[in-house]
Amino acid sequence: MARRELSPAQLAVVQAVEPWLREAARPIMVACSGGPDSMALALAVAHLTSRGRAPVADAVVIDHQLQDGSAVVAQRVIDQLARHGLPARVQRVRVEADPESGMEAAAREARYAGLAAAARPDTLIVLGHTLDDQAETVLLGLARGSGTRSLAGMRERLVANGAEFGRPLLGLRRVVTAEACHDWQVTVWHDPHNQDKRFTRVRVRTSVLPTLEAELGPGIAEALARTAALAMADADELDAQASLLRPACGEPLPVEELRRLPEALASRVLRGWLVAEGVPEPSYRHLLAVRSLVDDWHGQLGVDLPAGKRVVRREGVLLVAPGGRASLRGDR
Repeated sequence: MARRELSPAQLAVVQAVEPWLREAARPIMVACSGGPDSMALALAVAHLTSRGRAPVADAVVIDHQLQDGSAVVAQRVIDQLARHGLPARVQRVRVEADPESGMEAAAREARYAGLAAAARPDTLIVLGHTLDDQAETVLLGLARGSGTRSLAGMRERLVANGAEFGRPLLGLRRVVTAEACHDWQVTVWHDPHNQDKRFTRVRVRTSVLPTLEAELGPGIAEALARTAALAMADADELDAQASLLRPACGEPLPVEELRRLPEALASRVLRGWLVAEGVPEPSYRHLLAVRSLVDDWHGQLGVDLPAGKRVVRREGVLLVAPGGRASLRGDR
């Protein structure tokens, strides 16, 4: 199919994908669930590859094994992609839900780990997230009361589990990918979990965003995506500045130096320091508790944090060490 034979929706997806493939100039692996977004992405990659306008490419279908018949669904996706000239394979993963983070987060972590394991060296893994997904992510961050980094949404590029990922479709609406799949005459799979309102993202997708569009007018999703782009630029700059001010791994954090910093930098320096010292994902509540050792110091023994860590103040610096009151005594 020549470019002039592509429908407007097909052309929009192909044009979104082509610069990524041309720039990558290395193997491409499409993460394809069989839904309209990832299927449109995979078919655009297949179209470009067949015309010599993309590197060698294939696709991987992650089978989370969470639903009966998931292996059958995965095989149907593989068969459809094969008919369009894109080889595909299944990567099965095991999802172990954490009571605190929930099933969504556990499935996402298993999915990224599975994709990284399936990728060959020097491969760019492309994901089918769209502008709608970005808008939903911003709203979820806002609902959690999160900071600028969370409001920045999803990155176009990221490294996870030792692999590089890209999101070529973040500028396209979901309706475009669905129309493109219709025009390519493929059958897409609609994950029942995407209609299950027990999941917060589903409620945002099916109720919150449509209500905002109805009450505030069209263009809400695009406005939220612009907010993400602006927040990303600000967060990246502040994080870069904070990284220059953070002590080296294993070094204490001087109290007075932290106190003198503007809040936007101080919180980032503190969080980055805690993560580097082995505290996983410190929350806003954790940061406030540790800041009390700086701003409201009256001889506290310390602050207990996740992973069995405790922060104490000693001789004008903050230290991270294993929890336990006997071995850790703060300033007097």
